[in-house]
Amino acid sequence: MESDINGKIEKKDIKSLSFRTIKTFVLRQGRMTSAQERDYEELYPVWCIDYKEEYLDFEKIFGNKNPVIIEIGFGMGAATVQIANNNPDINYLGIEVHRPGVGKVLGDIKTMGLKNLFIIQYDALDVLEKMIPDESVSGFHIFFADPWPKKKHHKRRLVQRPRTNLFASKLKKNGYVYFVTDWQEYADFALEELNATESLKNKYDGFAEHQTWRPETKFERKGLNADRVINELFFEKI
Repeated sequence: MESDINGKIEKKDIKSLSFRTIKTFVLRQGRMTSAQERDYEELYPVWCIDYKEEYLDFEKIFGNKNPVIIEIGFGMGAATVQIANNNPDINYLGIEVHRPGVGKVLGDIKTMGLKNLFIIQYDALDVLEKMIPDESVSGFHIFFADPWPKKKHHKRRLVQRPRTNLFASKLKKNGYVYFVTDWQEYADFALEELNATESLKNKYDGFAEHQTWRPETKFERKGLNADRVINELFFEKI
């Protein structure tokens, strides 16, 4: 962190520091089914990676040099496991804090026989800062993150600077950030923030066309049932 000759932290660094302490999620434990609890206890040691402040070796984890995609906040993970199943030559790392969702995905990994999906149950921003090497990731998936609609909570939004700068630093050249939301104001906000992020360039003129390989999510169906527009953003590292 930079400081002046008097040891005072510069304003830009104060903002960065405060963003590290503001959580982008609320931890709702929720009730786990007996199957989710069983799968969590049995499979966590196999497919989950414990948080520790050291960089991951993706080749060692996955046993290959395939591209790595990180999904932040996969919820119950239906789309996550479907994407991983449809793309066996791509490695996926899902980051989620909610135990029931982790348990559900662990069960799906076993049932579907997936070999290309691992999970970290921890705050994604801490994981990115402390565990993910720079220029090592081929893409980020952020689907229907909490929009934090009240203005006083906007600082909690995941997709905004300087957090988007952190995403960009972890991407390989031509890697991407793929963001989807049913909250129009958040979509406009995220578009502005991503446009202002150095080294990221919009692949489209404004919002992206629907990526047909992305399965519909539960939150997406809720948004459509409420007559909300689904907006997608697709930015690439230049």
